[in-house]
Amino acid sequence: MYSEVDLNSAVEAGAISPEAAAAFRDHIASMRSAPIADEEPFRLLTGFNDIFVAIAAALMLVAVAKIGGEIKPWFGGVAVAALAWGLAEYFTRVRRMALPSILLLLAFVGGIAATLVGIVAVNVELLERYVGNDNETLQRQVGAAIAATVGIATAGAAWLHWRRFMVPITVAAGAVAVIGVMIALIMIAIPTAQDWAMPIVLGGGVLMFLFAMRWDMSDRERKTRRADVAFWLHLAAAPMIAHPIFRMLGIFDGAVQPGMAAVVLLLYVGFAIVALAVDRRALLVSSLAYVLYAMYALLQTAGAVELGAALTALVIGSALLTLSAFWQPMRGLVVGPLGGLGNRLPPVPVRHSAYA
Repeated sequence: MYSEVDLNSAVEAGAISPEAAAAFRDHIASMRSAPIADEEPFRLLTGFNDIFVAIAAALMLVAVAKIGGEIKPWFGGVAVAALAWGLAEYFTRVRRMALPSILLLLAFVGGIAATLVGIVAVNVELLERYVGNDNETLQRQVGAAIAATVGIATAGAAWLHWRRFMVPITVAAGAVAVIGVMIALIMIAIPTAQDWAMPIVLGGGVLMFLFAMRWDMSDRERKTRRADVAFWLHLAAAPMIAHPIFRMLGIFDGAVQPGMAAVVLLLYVGFAIVALAVDRRALLVSSLAYVLYAMYALLQTAGAVELGAALTALVIGSALLTLSAFWQPMRGLVVGPLGGLGNRLPPVPVRHSAYA
């Protein structure tokens, strides 16, 4: 299985001509009755060996984390980060294996973060003496300052890893760390901001979404690594948008009334429109659990106790499959009225567009 990155690499190396690559893309698109961009491609596996290597690497990482942690609480993180970087030099830089590269990136940035957390754990008594037990505001600010420091270090680690290996998920990991730093700084500057945690996270999710769109718009045809970067950014942004919205609505706070269920369904329709416009499905997946719960609770309220779960799965599953089957015609209906903005989004094939 070859990805767009592999195909572009072959063109750059002169192994195939740009015309042959374009013809190959058109052939695959015609076989699937959908353009390559519509498939929302990203590389997770280059072969079963990816799984084999990922399992072996995970075993080694867990082992060094345990051994290092026995030496010093922070040394386990150092050991994990060092091992992850060393393994990436071969499995990412040389072999270009997808799943191990993702695992090693997460292990590296996680190891850096764990190192700082371990240092804090060693000095926790000193911090407690400094903060005291009677100043709750100062405790929150110190905690937020620690979180900001960890976030800055994690973002820096992600940047270094990106410069060396350019694994697409790295940008998302760094962006999440930056958003975390911004939230922590707000908590430090405004002690009462904790009461507004969900709106603040929502704001961070919107910023992440806009950042993802910047990458997406730079590769409308989704033929380069930039599309993979945008995929992971959308995947990170989606729960930061969906979760705060539904939490603020209080979906899980009590019985779901018909009015609340209608609001949830309307929100999901809104998410579907955004997903169709940008040709990304992450928002739909992230908010799916809330829609399932709202409909299930509504059916139980209506008396369908025994079949509530089955009916919910049937209705939502049918809706999602219909959306998938007619994705491009629906995209035409959504993108067409956007005018100039639609020209910056992934293209809708003429044969599918309602505005052709």
